[in-house]
Amino acid sequence: MTPMFPLQSVLLPGEPLPLRIFEPRYVALVRDVMAADRTFGVVLIARGREVGGGDVRNDVGTAARVLDCESLGADRFALSCEGAHRIRITHWLDDDPYPRAEVQPWPDEPDERVLPLSALNEVQMRIENLLRRVAAARQVRLPRRWSVAAGLPTGAEKRLWALASRVPMGQADRYAVLAAPTLEMRAAALNEAIDTVEAMLDFRETER
Repeated sequence: MTPMFPLQSVLLPGEPLPLRIFEPRYVALVRDVMAADRTFGVVLIARGREVGGGDVRNDVGTAARVLDCESLGADRFALSCEGAHRIRITHWLDDDPYPRAEVQPWPDEPDERVLPLSALNEVQMRIENLLRRVAAARQVRLPRRWSVAAGLPTGAEKRLWALASRVPMGQADRYAVLAAPTLEMRAAALNEAIDTVEAMLDFRETER
């Protein structure tokens, strides 16, 4: 059984997740998690709201680990968390006293097609160009030697997660990236998300 925190946003592995906890059921979740292994699951809400329950949830999420927990008094907490690895929900349990589910880790599935380094480099270049366009549209000046490659982890899987976290895409696109079964399919989903953002920028530029 894993404590679960449904959100209206997707958490990708490696991403930071700050949380302010005040709802009684999640106060109970925090206390149980801190007394155990500091790990809980995060899933995107398909329909509904974070507060009050009654939401419909997706079945792919991310295990999150609490890095720091600060008590704010009066049953309120400030959490600093980080996405650890992808999970698949196999069975939802009763929300008693908070959302809970049976989950299993979901590593990338085996694929005969290996994502070539050139394809990963191309995704990285597209994201860097995209972020430069976004900065220009917002009239934000980037540092002279800024690069999206700064601080990227090594290894294709972690590098692709980190690159995805830098793209200003919608939650549906973020979920498509998270739920892609293989590394190559994730790169394809990320390229599609970049296409969408670029199309929005093109439209806004023609409207000026």
